[in-house]
Amino acid sequence: MKIKQKVNNKNINRPSRNYTVNSLTYRKRFLFLGSVLIILFLVITFRLYQVMLREQAKYEEELTTLATKTVEGPSSPRGRILDRNGKVIVDNKAVKTIYYNKDSDRGTKEEIELAYKVSEHLSLDYDKVTDRNKREFFVAKNSDKMNDRITDEEWEKYEQRKIDSNDIYEFKIERVTDDELNAFSEADNKASYLYYLMNKGYSYDDKVIKNNDVTDEEYAYIAENNEDLPGFNTKLDWERVYNYGDTFRTILGNIGTVPSEEKSEYLKKGYALNDIVGTSYIEKQYEEYLRGKKAIYKTVNSHELELVSEGKRGNDIVLTIDIELQQELETILNEEILATKGQPNTDYYKKSYAVIQDPNTGEILAMAGRQVVSDGNGGYKTIDCTTGIMTDPMTSGSVVKGASMLVGYNTGAITPGEYQVDECIKIAGTPQKCSWRTLGRINDIDALALSSNVYQFKTAMKVAGATYQYNKPLVINEEAFDIYRNTFKEFGLGVETGIDLPVESLGYTSNNKAPGLLLDFVMGQYDTYTPIQLSQYISTIANGGSRLQPHLLKEVHEATDDESLGKTIYTFETNVLNTVNTKAEYLNRVKEGFYAVMNKSYGLGVGYIDDSHDPSGKTGTSQSATDTNGDHINDTDTISTAFIGYAPSSSPKMSITVTSPDSTWENPRNSYSTLVTKRISKRASDAYFARYP
Repeated sequence: MKIKQKVNNKNINRPSRNYTVNSLTYRKRFLFLGSVLIILFLVITFRLYQVMLREQAKYEEELTTLATKTVEGPSSPRGRILDRNGKVIVDNKAVKTIYYNKDSDRGTKEEIELAYKVSEHLSLDYDKVTDRNKREFFVAKNSDKMNDRITDEEWEKYEQRKIDSNDIYEFKIERVTDDELNAFSEADNKASYLYYLMNKGYSYDDKVIKNNDVTDEEYAYIAENNEDLPGFNTKLDWERVYNYGDTFRTILGNIGTVPSEEKSEYLKKGYALNDIVGTSYIEKQYEEYLRGKKAIYKTVNSHELELVSEGKRGNDIVLTIDIELQQELETILNEEILATKGQPNTDYYKKSYAVIQDPNTGEILAMAGRQVVSDGNGGYKTIDCTTGIMTDPMTSGSVVKGASMLVGYNTGAITPGEYQVDECIKIAGTPQKCSWRTLGRINDIDALALSSNVYQFKTAMKVAGATYQYNKPLVINEEAFDIYRNTFKEFGLGVETGIDLPVESLGYTSNNKAPGLLLDFVMGQYDTYTPIQLSQYISTIANGGSRLQPHLLKEVHEATDDESLGKTIYTFETNVLNTVNTKAEYLNRVKEGFYAVMNKSYGLGVGYIDDSHDPSGKTGTSQSATDTNGDHINDTDTISTAFIGYAPSSSPKMSITVTSPDSTWENPRNSYSTLVTKRISKRASDAYFARYP
């Protein structure tokens, strides 16, 4: 059999090709490559010329910048806080501090050696060393030995990620024997406690080893040997000094390290996480002024420091507070509250608040709150609760009737001088609503002087377009709630006052618009208000209708090198938030009613401020309730009292607000009601006029 081969006809008779490159092609290629190399060489030469000769200074400067490290010095003292009369309330004192700074390049073995070395020279409270401290020190000191105490099974679980490194570490801690701990010498105990202090807290923090009673010898030992004691150093920290003790203490605020929840905000502002900052109230509110400026150094020759800019104390701030008046006010509250707890029906009375303000500027001259607590010996003592002036609202009662009356004037529901009959009213399905007694036919001035509820009820029904019939359903236009609340807000009731502190409450407002609740609202028995809101309200009436921002800051001064006040760099100008939308004659009519409250023989405010001071004001009593068994349900009826006033009436220079939540228990067997609010108001206003006659 013949096998036929497949023949590729395409390759048959194809002529062969010869490739040649002539000399001209070679020359062209050589010239091209040579030209490129020459151009590159010229570019490199030109750049070297620029870098080494023309721009030498520039690059030397950049090199220096990259090689230079700037560091901050120790913290500078914060600015002082003074009262309006130049008395220093908060100052600073230098505190010698020995601290340790961890370094990632410093190993455990070196830290242990440092702990033994330094502990011989520092007097610390070594008795505080705990069993845990000693175990951790032993594990750190004997790391190889402790690894052998982990079983193969446990290492296998670790490799399988069934347990983690923390579990392994805890096994080691548990397996330090009692004999090994009992073998600790005095030097071991000291070193273990110091080692604990060196590693306590966040790694980036300076670990404060000692800042109380640091002796000159201890301070000098660390300072003079810090090159041989890597990580250990000394600094002067600054501690706040309160020249008036606990007076106004909570509002002055506290300082501390940067709060963890605010660290990103502070880092953006250039703070270090271990910097001392204001953490509450005035210290926090005015951190930007009070903050000291640290000294800045640059490193020279890798280890020497050269001063770039000096540290500087923070700016001084002057408050509107008269610290001596503040002391008197706190004493008055303390004495009156304790005296009241000895009176009948005060079982659930706990606290009172008072605010004295300049109604023409918004400056707060004094404000205080005191709360009674058990002294542990069957008696009572008081503690500070001044922050409640911004955060503790209550039903304020009849003090709001000035604003309620103004709504009646503004809407045309009543006219100045109009008479109405004060008699109990009855809405179907609800109890009677009356004044504290039947007052008969009265006008608007006497309605304020005698604190008529019914006058306000009948006015509110007109505002709401209601037709009243005894014991019949009452139908109202619910917009009346908004009409009243909008006017109240113009006085600062139900809105933020704008006080220059970090925390403020709005009080309570309900969306329930039942007809009977409107009547409760206009007599101050529905929405709740804080003492600072009531203070803004009475100040607005006193100054003729301008709602001013209440404030504690008066001025900011540049820091000086001595005790003097430096240049004024900021002054808090009077800030008008809004003007009450009413006619001057209407507001003056309210002021006339407030004058009658204090000066008519039958006025319910007689005696709250001495007649010699030409006062105006309004009392308030509200039905309230309190939780008596801790279940967060108000189960016992109480009476809360309030007073707002100003003087002199002809040209007001002070306003005063006093509130006493749950001052009396409604005891069915004894109708006695304490007059604690009246006594506080009288004594506080007397204290003011004794200082500012």
